[in-house]
Amino acid sequence: MRAYEVRPRKDKRGVDLISDALPFGRLWYDGPNAVANALGYAEFFSRSHDAVIRVYDGAGNVIQTHEHKGRFQGAVKFFARVTSHFPLK
Repeated sequence: MRAYEVRPRKDKRGVDLISDALPFGRLWYDGPNAVANALGYAEFFSRSHDAVIRVYDGAGNVIQTHEHKGRFQGAVKFFARVTSHFPLK
């Protein structure tokens, strides 16, 4: 399961999306839709994995939690089951 955090920046210029799953560790979002854009990115790039996305306020309290279920795991399990009955040559 992947874990994401959306935290307000200390300089008050938007939010940071933080996760070990990100290639650079954190992404910066600014503007009126900063939180929604960060949530959308985290959900899109964890589409094949389960994920928990927590949104924090300035004091460090969790104000929202989003749980995202991976969509492609069932297809992978089905494919593995089919190929075990009909091995590829």
